[in-house]
Amino acid sequence: MNSRQNKTRVSEFSLIKKYFAPFASEGAYNLRDDAAEIIPTQNTSLVITQDAIAQGIHFFEDDPPKLIAKKALRVNLSDLAAKGAIPQYISLALGLGNSWSEAWVADFAKSLHEDCEVYGIELTGGDTFATGAGFVVSITAIGELPYNQYVSRLGAKPDDVLYVTGNIGDSAMGLFARQKKFKALSSEDSKYLINRYQVPQPRVELSGFIQKFATASMDISDGFVGDLQKLCLASGVSSSVEITKIPFSKPVLSLFESESNYLETALTGGDDYEILFTANPADCIELEKEISILPFPVSRIGTINSGQGVKVFDTSGEVIEFDKTSYDHSGESR
Repeated sequence: MNSRQNKTRVSEFSLIKKYFAPFASEGAYNLRDDAAEIIPTQNTSLVITQDAIAQGIHFFEDDPPKLIAKKALRVNLSDLAAKGAIPQYISLALGLGNSWSEAWVADFAKSLHEDCEVYGIELTGGDTFATGAGFVVSITAIGELPYNQYVSRLGAKPDDVLYVTGNIGDSAMGLFARQKKFKALSSEDSKYLINRYQVPQPRVELSGFIQKFATASMDISDGFVGDLQKLCLASGVSSSVEITKIPFSKPVLSLFESESNYLETALTGGDDYEILFTANPADCIELEKEISILPFPVSRIGTINSGQGVKVFDTSGEVIEFDKTSYDHSGESR
């Protein structure tokens, strides 16, 4: 990690040595060098992804650093899982906000270390710097998969079957719950949704099944409808989805009953970090039999067709129109 910050409270190098070097990889040389050496397993490919989260956009100023660390790591693991890759290494760029303290860094590092142990990941290095404003965390994650088994979003074909993991809309509703926008929501349901917003659950257990069965795959980060549009556009296909087949949790369904426009929020709000993938219909019986052992649901929700666009049908068979289809980081809805 390179020095970019001058803090009289404690030096940057002291922070790195004390809190991050203890779980660095062997090839990172105890974080005393300015690069790291990675030796991939024979006959594998490396898969690299990078996502950043920023205060005020992806987390709140008063969110505990331990939750920020988990979210920063797990959004990247979700990308790797969607490609069929097993996570191996991460590199961390930590932007320290104006309110940082050694205690904040200690809690962040401890939680990141714990999650790295859970997922079998080693830290290879990175950077620390002062943002001049709020906290920013950017993680580059590296995974491995068997050579020539990478699954992109470009491979969907007409007649393929469309699947999604977990539930859709929990995190978008969790953000609203965190902002105290729901008056009728029970404290139990509110806690559940907020946790889904703050702590993504990357579907790493799906990686092997993605390698074996998926024709195209991506994680859902910016919104179900918008990300499905991205997959279809990349593959040169269209898709049809029935609203009754999209999985929603009980707390989200209860919110639909109180206000109908929450349906659009759930389908386009983002931060789901579930996996959207397609499979050849000839493989579906075997696929569904094998994935039944997973600790989370995987739902068949629609089909891939020729043409362009995404159609979501309501219970009466009418196409649902959306004011926007996903969150856009440029500030414009699309």
